[in-house]
Amino acid sequence: MSNDSPTFRLFKRVPSFKNGISSALDLFGSEGSNYRMNTTEKEADMDSIYSDWLAVGNDMRKAIKDHGAETAKRK
Repeated sequence: MSNDSPTFRLFKRVPSFKNGISSALDLFGSEGSNYRMNTTEKEADMDSIYSDWLAVGNDMRKAIKDHGAETAKRK
């Protein structure tokens, strides 16, 4: 998964092994600071819909590229 994936929009910084270990050992609940938080429900919905359409667009671009490569092989 690349850093420009819609999933990575959820994080303030790119997750790493060190972040994963520290969050597993987080006894005081400060882990929420690793994630972006929306201020309103509407903003959260808009971000979710935006991320969904980014994923759809990425899938469509990949499918079109793969189809073009497959078609070129047949010629």
